[in-house]
Amino acid sequence: MKFIHTADLHLDSPLKGLSSYPDAPADRLRTATRDAFECLVTVAIDEKVDFMVVAGDVYDGDWKDFNTGLFFIRQMGRLREANIPVYLLYGNHDADSEMTKGLELPDNVHAFASRKADTFRIELLKVALHGRSFKIAATTENLLPGYPMPVPGWLNIGVLHTALEGNNEHAKYSPCSVAELKAKGYQYWALGHVHEHWIERGDTTIAYPGNLQGRHIRETGPRGALLVTAEAGEITEIERIEVDVLRWHALDVDVSACEDFRSAVRAAGQALEQLLDASPTGIPLAVRVSFTGQCAVHAALASDEGQLRQEVIAQAVALDPDRIWIEKVRVSTLAVQAQVIDGVGDAQNALDALADLAASAPADQDFLQSLHADWQVLLEKLPHDVLQAAPELADLRQADPSLIADRVRQATPVLMARVEQGSGAAA
Repeated sequence: MKFIHTADLHLDSPLKGLSSYPDAPADRLRTATRDAFECLVTVAIDEKVDFMVVAGDVYDGDWKDFNTGLFFIRQMGRLREANIPVYLLYGNHDADSEMTKGLELPDNVHAFASRKADTFRIELLKVALHGRSFKIAATTENLLPGYPMPVPGWLNIGVLHTALEGNNEHAKYSPCSVAELKAKGYQYWALGHVHEHWIERGDTTIAYPGNLQGRHIRETGPRGALLVTAEAGEITEIERIEVDVLRWHALDVDVSACEDFRSAVRAAGQALEQLLDASPTGIPLAVRVSFTGQCAVHAALASDEGQLRQEVIAQAVALDPDRIWIEKVRVSTLAVQAQVIDGVGDAQNALDALADLAASAPADQDFLQSLHADWQVLLEKLPHDVLQAAPELADLRQADPSLIADRVRQATPVLMARVEQGSGAAA
């Protein structure tokens, strides 16, 4: 007996951090969550699974129009034609309180009630599925005590949308512990809400499939669902199915050994090529490139991040414009402590002192206001070509005083790079 466990489809959720860029792959972004789910339904049909479990967050909140619901029903119809039932639980993003629109689901779809936990039985397979949907999005009480006792001699599957213990990055919806899940006596817990893949095996198997499609740079790597095999009331095998259609990567490029701007750019190109070689063919990659290391090229990289981004994009386009897209380029390098040029040491000390003051400023509102005023005076003295080369400096003129401390920290390397370039030219 086989079934698919999936969760957190977030159909029609926008992929964040991409759509605002003119070179983003707009068509792929717009349909990514749908395409991933359509791939999963195809796998379910090809594998001839006995049923599918969806552990919450089919949707990403109320629909903009009925097309989102119609797409889901169309996929459920494909499963109906293949005689595959679906057991569906609603989570915080598609709780009763979140959805003002709705459509009647096909008769192969069985949704868990939100009033109390209930059980669906598959007599032929001797499988009992227990679950409870969210009535309101902010369901912060532990729903587990209301789940029924296991059916003796059957495979009992608990379906729950929960943060579980230790997942601090996720809202504490329906919190409970691993010990509580094990104590319930079910053989398998099909969980949702946490977007990372995680499995604990034992007499009770507890599993998060993760979400089907990464939606931003904090959701990197493969995404998909779980194909679970059971025999004689026991879980015997769990296989991860990757169905994402666009994959996010955070790529660190160590440029410690690079002596100039060109060599740093080439290092990024080599790292991108290695990433492509290690990635499945056919899956486009959205990549954030971060330059790291203590290096002589720090000033050159920090002085013009706009030019650097275009250089990295050029490397990606030369490799494979259809498979790789640069989401963002960050400079996280540190300057090498080298011999100080006359005048540069004083400037560095002054900027370091300013950055230290900024770091301690947030607790002192009066000082923040004073710092903001001093910073504006400094910005006014910068040459126009510096502001053109580093738009982030120009943006500081309109910065909120409460943000100035962090902005000072970000802008200090840019200013220092300009000082070093000026001193080098003078020498």
